[in-house]
Amino acid sequence: MALFSRLETLSAMKRIGLTVVFYHPEADVGKRIVAACSEAGAGVIEFTNRGDRAAHVFSELDAYRRNERPDVILGVGSIIDAPTAALYINDGADFVVGPVLDEDTALLCNARKIPYCPGCGSATEIHRAHRLGVEICKVFPGAQVGGPAFIKAVRGPMPWAELMPTGGVDPTEESLSAWFGAGAACVGIGGNLIDARMVSQGRFEELAKRIRQTVELISRIRNSS
Repeated sequence: MALFSRLETLSAMKRIGLTVVFYHPEADVGKRIVAACSEAGAGVIEFTNRGDRAAHVFSELDAYRRNERPDVILGVGSIIDAPTAALYINDGADFVVGPVLDEDTALLCNARKIPYCPGCGSATEIHRAHRLGVEICKVFPGAQVGGPAFIKAVRGPMPWAELMPTGGVDPTEESLSAWFGAGAACVGIGGNLIDARMVSQGRFEELAKRIRQTVELISRIRNSS
């Protein structure tokens, strides 16, 4: 069962403005990444369903955050079908993210009151997602579908659309200003933020500092707009 309610999760996504995306095959390393995010104020984390036995790693991360980091909202990404979504929901996922819009997954998540953020690349897909109960649509791949200009164009006729670009978002002032200036509700950042070299070298304090700077940068950009 999810640790946080649907409304709590969605509110945190929009309030912080950042969903940290990562995958690592080793649970102990994943726990240190979760801890770094928590200490940095980036409490919404998406663990992607990639690699063998990813669900087992997620289960360990969920147990860790419940016992040690109860402030962390932990979801799962790279979900393309309802059975896989159900597996992670039963393991405690607070939200589900996918690279595509899958109707069965949307219906399952809606029935379980779990936020579902499907990957959408057109106004039609975003509209379909809204009809299926989706609150925040993931725009994916963000850069390839049109970048910030796509967000701005969609929100012209659909100002109620809350969009989370993922893919092509950098933790820089230039990139984040463009996305939030276009009307993004929040952003998802993976490898551009969770530096693989820092992780492999065990530089988790430095990683936490990097994440904290990004959280603060997002807050400053949004407050100045």
